[in-house]
Formats: sequence, structure tokens, C-alpha cells
Amino acid sequence: MTKIFEDITVSPEQKVRIWLREKGHDGILFRRRNNFSWITEGKVNHIVQTTEFGVADILLLDDKKYCITVKMESRRLMEEELVNLGFELVECEWYESTHQIIEKLSKGKAIVADSYFPGMEDVSSALIQLRSQLSISEKERYEWLCKFSAETLEGVARKILPGMSEYEISSLVAAACMKAGVNPQVILIATDDRIYQYRHPIPTGKKLKKYAMLVLCAEKGGLVANVTRFVHFGSLPEELLINRKKLALIDVQMNVATRPGRKVKDIFQKAVNAYAEAGYPEDWRLLHQGGLTGYASREFLATMNSEEEILVNQAYAWNPAIRGVKSEDTILIESEDNKFLTHTGNWTYIEIEHEGRVYLRPDILIQD
Repeated sequence: MTKIFEDITVSPEQKVRIWLREKGHDGILFRRRNNFSWITEGKVNHIVQTTEFGVADILLLDDKKYCITVKMESRRLMEEELVNLGFELVECEWYESTHQIIEKLSKGKAIVADSYFPGMEDVSSALIQLRSQLSISEKERYEWLCKFSAETLEGVARKILPGMSEYEISSLVAAACMKAGVNPQVILIATDDRIYQYRHPIPTGKKLKKYAMLVLCAEKGGLVANVTRFVHFGSLPEELLINRKKLALIDVQMNVATRPGRKVKDIFQKAVNAYAEAGYPEDWRLLHQGGLTGYASREFLATMNSEEEILVNQAYAWNPAIRGVKSEDTILIESEDNKFLTHTGNWTYIEIEHEGRVYLRPDILIQD
């Protein structure tokens, strides 16, 4: 199965149909937003932004594919999202449940689902690996999103000024995303002492004095790009001057080691060792270290027990952090090398030499 999916010309729908045949299933029900976008190659089915489920389901069978929704949503979906994609619409009134439609269409068939549904096996875990190897069209969309996300965050970092609140900084990031039709799925902003106190800091009304961390997980068409950048006003204190280099080396070791055929747990262990070498042996416990990304900010979080094998055409986002600084970019695992999708070339970088090669990793931007 893996070799088939290394073919970047195989579409998500083709992958699913191959997988269904291999597993002996008659069909699959997609209800989650990210899977709707995955199977339709970038279309959306949501109204509410803060839920993982949309307002339309997809039932994929051997010979047909259905869009199941209510009448108040159906026209827009069929005319703006699913036009010319071959879906057959099955609808009901908004005050009726679509469950009866799904049960009727699934009767007598071995149907699985991407979430809980009565009488169906939940195969959500299996779908993570299935959708993780990106097709050529997915890679093109993802590269655009990652570049946009990094450029957006770096652009905001250059604009912010002391006296701005974390809310204000967050609003600049959100506005830039939404103007381009991108959903800012996660925005974390911390300033000054909050950077040292919290590894997952949501924005507050606290005002920036000298130091800011900006984090963005941006979603479009189901795919999610992940990036973090820092900006400091005035010269860096000695601790940050030292720690930024230590962290960059941890970051490089993790990203370089993330190659096809290796297990995720091995990358995690390499990170733990690198933390110890940097003089921060316990800091890996203060924040998850990242993991497989793509159709979620993290499809799963890497641990010392992660047996998953790294595959070509997957994307990873590692986020090591030590006192006062964190590093996070999105990489694509290609056959010859890894590609930093959130590298813009228009930032300030640290040169890190590792195993005879020099890598550029994002530095703290110094502003006057």
C-alpha cells in the first residue's frame, strides 16, 4: 500500500478507493471537516469555524459518491464547492436528521466512518496515515499555504511596536490570514515575561515592551501550515544570545533526522539527547515536540513510544523550545532531502553546521 501512495499522481479519492478494496470495506462515511477537504481536494463544508464537523457528509461507495446535507445548505455546496466533482446530492429538511439518509444508503453494506456513527467502525486513526502522503496537487496547495503563513507572520513581526497588546498583534495576524481566505486555526502571542512563563500562551491584553513570540497554525482547504517567529526590540540579553544558538542546533538535529524509513520515536529520542547536550535535559517535558502535520496542526504528537514510520511526501512540524525561545517550521519529506516549506529567505537566520553541512534556521529579529 505504501508504494502506491508514494505516487504523487494518485488523488485522495483514488487512495481511499484502493484502501477500501484492500480492507474489504464497501464504503466510507466522511463527516470531519479536514477529511471533507481532503477527499474533495480543498473544498469546504463548514459554517461554524470552531467545530471539527461540517454541515455536509460524504458517503463514498464502490460505484457512487453522495453528498448528504440539509436543503438550506445544499444549493451553495453543489454550486460552489462540489460542482463538476461527480457527487450525487441527497438532502432533507433542516429540521430533520441526515442520520436516516445515511442509514438507508448504507443498509446491507460494510461501511466505515471517520468518526463515531452507529453501526460503523471508526477508522479515524487509519486515515491519518492514509492522507499523510501528499499528492502533487496537495503539495502545490501546501507549499503556497506554508509560504503565505511564514510571510504573513514575518510581515506582522516587522510591523509590531512596543506598547501594542498581544490582542492587537493577534488581530494583525488574523486579519492578514482572513483577507486571503485562510483560517487562522491557532494564534499564540506572548510578550516579555510570558514567553518564559508559558510554552502555550494564548493572547492577552498585556502590552509589548521588548520581546514577542508569534505563532501561527494556518488552515486552507483542510491543510495546516505551522510557523513560529520572534522579535526583540534592542540588543539581546546574554541568555537569549546563547539559547537561540543552542535551540537552533536542537532544531536542526530533529529536522535533519526526519527521513523516510526512520521511526518517529527515534527522532523524539534524538531530541531528548540534544536537549541534554544543550544543558536543558528536562525542557522537552514542558512542551510537546511536534510531529506529523498536514490535515491537522499535528496529526499526532511524537513521543518516545511513537512506532510510526516516516514516509516520503509526508509533512512534519517540530517545535523544540528551551528557556526564552522556541523554533517551529513545516517541512516536507522528499526522496532526496527535506524541504523547509515555511522558509522565506527574507528573515534573519542563524547558520548551524551539522554533519558537514550548514543550515539556516530562523533567528530572533532585532528591531531598534
